[in-house]
Amino acid sequence: MKTENKEPQQIYTRVLPKLLLLSGLTAVIAGGCSAINNPLQQQNSTAQTPVSQPTQNKPSIAPPPIIASSGDPNFVVKVVEKVGPAVVRIDTSRTISSQVPSEFNDPIFRRFFGDQLPPQTRQRVQRGNGSGFIINSNGEILTNAHVVDGADVVTVTLKDGRSFDGKVLGEDKVTDVAVIKIDAKSLPVVPLGNSQQLQSGEPVIAIGNPLGLDYTVTSGIISATGRSSRDIGASGDKRVDYLQTDAAINPGNSGGPLLNIRGQVIGMNTAIIRGAQGLGFAIPINTVQRISQQLITKGRVDHPYLGIVMTTLNQELKERLQAELNNFNINADKGVLLVRVVPRSPASRAGLRAGDVIQSINNQSVTNTEQVQKIVEKSKIGEDLKLQIQSRGQTKQVIVKPAPLPVDRNRS
Repeated sequence: MKTENKEPQQIYTRVLPKLLLLSGLTAVIAGGCSAINNPLQQQNSTAQTPVSQPTQNKPSIAPPPIIASSGDPNFVVKVVEKVGPAVVRIDTSRTISSQVPSEFNDPIFRRFFGDQLPPQTRQRVQRGNGSGFIINSNGEILTNAHVVDGADVVTVTLKDGRSFDGKVLGEDKVTDVAVIKIDAKSLPVVPLGNSQQLQSGEPVIAIGNPLGLDYTVTSGIISATGRSSRDIGASGDKRVDYLQTDAAINPGNSGGPLLNIRGQVIGMNTAIIRGAQGLGFAIPINTVQRISQQLITKGRVDHPYLGIVMTTLNQELKERLQAELNNFNINADKGVLLVRVVPRSPASRAGLRAGDVIQSINNQSVTNTEQVQKIVEKSKIGEDLKLQIQSRGQTKQVIVKPAPLPVDRNRS
């Protein structure tokens, strides 16, 4: 068995179209597999204080120092002292099997060369690293699902240097949240905040292990809230409204905490946009809490599922479809167009078909796919969703009962 143990600068990083998840594992890009071994350079988030210029008749006066809204210029130091011991490093490894070139499997080669030929499959160990934070003194740790996905071995290292074997209690790929358990007692924990009322401009602090540089601290602000998976270039199955931050985060920060000035976790650092600077994204802690509690109690998360593939309908798309399809018959100018209905799904059983346009759900107007995704995610499995649709030129009311999202599907 061959073992790969790359230097931090060479660790492969997980990628989605445009989006770079911040763990050290190889990624799958839509349509194939690829690996990036040229991580983004770390951003310099240090702000410079302007110096006022003297006038002809007045002495020069230095401007007051920049002080955070907490009123304490050393608030970052105090937050790190308070929370730092509860941030952990997560190292993973998994065994990858691959086929040898096909010519070596030819029976003629095998007959003449026998044991001199390589085995028909090769195995290698792939390693990755990420971050996490302790939420329970008995050893429950939160991190990203993509940090531990497929791992055979999970090792958790505390700030005091102690290492523990980690057990994955559950992972949810739809929201990219996972829970790890280590066998330890009386551990430091992080306080969890409320991400519901966050506003752009609030100062934040990130702690993690970027590129193997343990317990790196960076700071910045909340740049925006409510970024959809489409906004940031992630796959459409991610049911998360992301927080955007300019705090410097890099591969290895995945799963680490994004903190407010009170030292409360308000997000889980998850991704950056490849090739950009100051564009980092975190999962709101309210979402992380909701998902992690289900993972702890059940080991899984049951997401409501309709079984539709959809796109936002607008005038441009409508005109293009009318030009290309002879039997295209849609009067609506906006709504959500069903591109495909999964066979034997709740949507299929309710009579929905490709070409239908959803205009409202439970009397709430919908004009884009993100709105449908949010309503479906907040619905309850087995309870009625009343859809108003336009189907073949007629307006109809359809009742759909969401079912649990199948493990092997990532649809709405």
